Amino acid sequence: MTVYQFEAKLANGEVKQLDAYKGKVLLIVNTASKCGFTPQYKELQELYERYKDAGLEILAFPCNQFMEQEPGTDEEIAEFCSLNYGVTFPVFSKVDVNGEQAHPLFKYLCKEAPGLMGSKAVKWNFTKFLVNRRGEVVGRYAPNTKPSELTDHIVSLLEE
Repeated sequence: MTVYQFEAKLANGEVKQLDAYKGKVLLIVNTASKCGFTPQYKELQELYERYKDAGLEILAFPCNQFMEQEPGTDEEIAEFCSLNYGVTFPVFSKVDVNGEQAHPLFKYLCKEAPGLMGSKAVKWNFTKFLVNRRGEVVGRYAPNTKPSELTDHIVSLLEE
């Protein structure tokens, strides 16, 4: 199984089959607009601009499960990302990343790349999952890991 078996709804309501990203390196991030880590959008956009032509895609999945730090509608979230951080990578519809209502993609990501002490849960906003060009989850990074700190790992996957 790979991430390509999943689909997700974009903020504009369009359903996106993740197999559309076959052959790309993916950085999948659960995001929030009112979090101390929200400024990471800037570094995510910088990474995207630098490496998108080499095959990097960043997929943002807003989530309101952590202290309700993503209260907006899908449209408000997309507008916030665009206006405040110039985000041009895909922003998906708000999802749950933990619990029974968790999006199947995040259940899969957490199973493939458990957190500390084997935890299957997402700890907080801006947890990052790195996926290679074959759709395999190859890394999980904590919310406080800056996107720029992933550059070497991303570049090595892009060169595979």
